[in-house]
Order: sequence, then structure tokens, then C-alpha cells
Amino acid sequence: MAFPPRPPRGAFNPRFRKEQQQEHRTNQMIRVPEVRLVGENVTPGIYNTQEALRIAQSQVLDLVEISPGANPPVCKIIDYNKFLYEEKKKKKEMKAKAKTSEVKEIRFTPNTDDHDFEFKVKHAEKFLSEGDKVKAHVQFKGRAIMFKERGELLLLKFADRLKDFGALEGMPKMEGKRMLVMFAPKSQQNKKKASDLGKLVEKKTAAEEQPKNDAPAE
Repeated sequence: MAFPPRPPRGAFNPRFRKEQQQEHRTNQMIRVPEVRLVGENVTPGIYNTQEALRIAQSQVLDLVEISPGANPPVCKIIDYNKFLYEEKKKKKEMKAKAKTSEVKEIRFTPNTDDHDFEFKVKHAEKFLSEGDKVKAHVQFKGRAIMFKERGELLLLKFADRLKDFGALEGMPKMEGKRMLVMFAPKSQQNKKKASDLGKLVEKKTAAEEQPKNDAPAE
């Protein structure tokens, strides 16, 4: 048994589709009899819509409805494509600023050499410049736990190197068999603390350079 033919749905209306896709009504899409014009290069006030369109065309710009709920609707004469580009750019910047901060970890041992230290400084600088926090810790193994001062000095030197990128949130502290510190991005940096930190590093470096009877084991 054959099914009866479906009734025609009507002709395709590209204008309707365009209106549905656009965020704002522009130019001929604005069908109200009058609008309130605001913005640059125009005398603010209520205009007949056709007159507002003629003004927009004379400036080679678009009539854009920005407040459709007002009575009458509020319109501006602007370059609509440029307006959309600027809006997209603003949203992208806001999204970047709203990036969720992560905590990146950097691990040391009491005997971390200069090359490894510099390598980890570069990583920490990158993390902080991207808005992430950095947690650095010195892991003590075996007899190395006897040399906590060396680990503290290492972390303070690390903090001093990062003073242009991030702020030390607190002095080094022990948690089990590791000593750790936390750094916040530069926007939260306290310059006075950074200055005091440099003096503290010098003092502890001088103390650490005094002869010791033992060396830490990894």
C-alpha cells in the first residue's frame, strides 16, 4: 500500500536561517517602525527605522539592534563584522584569565647538582608565568634526614631564583621525610618578602659552608 505524498513544507527561506544564526538583528532584519539610536557619529534620539538605515548606509556601516527589549529597541551604527571580532577576542581573553590554576610539583634531593637545579628553575618559571602554583620539595632518604639544613637552603635558593616569577607562600616545612614549599604566581608576589629572602639565603649559605663531619646519603 502506497503512502499519500507529504504536503509541501514551504519554500526555503535563507533570510530566516540567517536571522536564527545571528546573535543580533541587523539592517533589514530590524522590522520595528522606529528605533533609538546611540553611539558615535550620530545624534542620539528616536528615529524612523528607514531613516536610521539610510544613516548607516551613508557611513558604509551596519544598523545593529543591541537592546531589543527596550521601547523602542536601541540600535548602534557600527561595523558589525568588526564588532563580532572584538566580542570574540574579549571572550577569548576572559576565558584565558579564568584558566583554572594547577599545582605543579618539582622534586629535589639534598645532593641535587647545579645542572639539575637550573633545569628545575626553568620549569618552575614556566609554570608560574602560566598562572600555575608550584610545590617544590626535597626528599630525604636514609641518613640524609640528618641534613635537613641542606634541604632548607636548597629550597630557599630556589625561592630566591623565582622571586621575579612567584612568591613564596611560607617557609620550608617538614612533612614526613620531605621538606616542602609552595609558590604562587607573580601577581601575588610580596616584594618585601623577596628582599628578606635574599638576606636569609646569604645567612644560611654561610652557615652551610662551615665544615661538616658527615655527608648526606641518597
